[in-house]
Amino acid sequence: MTRVAAIDCGTNSLRLLIADITEATDGSRVLTDVDRRMTVVRLGQGIDATGKFHPDALARTRDCLVDYARIIKDAGAEQIRMVATSATRDARNRDEFFDMTEEVLGVVIPGTRAEVITGDEEARLSFVGAVNDLPSSDGPFIVVDLGGGSTEVVYGSSTVEGARSVNIGCVRLTERCLHSDPPTAEEIAQARATARSILRDAFNSVPLAPARTWIGVAGTMTTLAALAHRHPTYDSARIHLSTIPFDRLREVCDELLAMTREQRLALGPMHPGRADVIGGGAIVTQILAEEIAAVSPIRHLTVSEHDILDGIAWSLVGSA
Repeated sequence: MTRVAAIDCGTNSLRLLIADITEATDGSRVLTDVDRRMTVVRLGQGIDATGKFHPDALARTRDCLVDYARIIKDAGAEQIRMVATSATRDARNRDEFFDMTEEVLGVVIPGTRAEVITGDEEARLSFVGAVNDLPSSDGPFIVVDLGGGSTEVVYGSSTVEGARSVNIGCVRLTERCLHSDPPTAEEIAQARATARSILRDAFNSVPLAPARTWIGVAGTMTTLAALAHRHPTYDSARIHLSTIPFDRLREVCDELLAMTREQRLALGPMHPGRADVIGGGAIVTQILAEEIAAVSPIRHLTVSEHDILDGIAWSLVGSA
């Protein structure tokens, strides 16, 4: 058995997975969660406009990472990998961030620090994490990782056959377009046009038509699933691998866009750190559904709680 720690540092959240990876009698490997948690730190606060990490965002991220380092040390993880994605790729002052991560994580395993990964690597790790729980007969798959600053669209069966990362996500789109509470019809129309224009690069680069299953990962998608199924609270076990028909998905997204932030906060499954940006994520999700429905037989979204975190964990034992 190998105990590993995976950390995913995105634009909106900092997430930790501690997992045991064991070898079964048939030679296959099994990943078992020890601890999985998420904290909204909003590292990407204002980065779309300024190109730099805000000092408050770095401070929030450091405080969270100190807690994670303690948890990792207490759990006895043998290996750590921390990856940083969209916000860090864009930040001019990212060396401050890297130095901070080495200072904090180096206490657990000397020399450990965050690494920034490309959009293509992010897409590959998300695919590995998402498809492991599904039978190969459900493929080919489209896996979409809708984050705060970027969206990865990946196509493949057992391996990645096409992938594209584009700079649109729930935080980035909200900061650009959705300024009113609730957003106006004009703001929503502008956001839809912006998202569609940026997503076009992914649609032109990744084959969608042959796919049989669409898997959505990350907080926007899983929260939409909880709301679509009218769960009173966020329940990972009930959400994992649940499906949403496109008609119901469109209905939930429209309802969220019509709500104020306070109304969204009052929804049982809504994380407080997601309430102000999920409208942007809803718009991206709607456009993805429209495009997928136009070119493929897929008519529902499958959501997975297993994503890039699981891919990072698998990479530590050479399985991703």
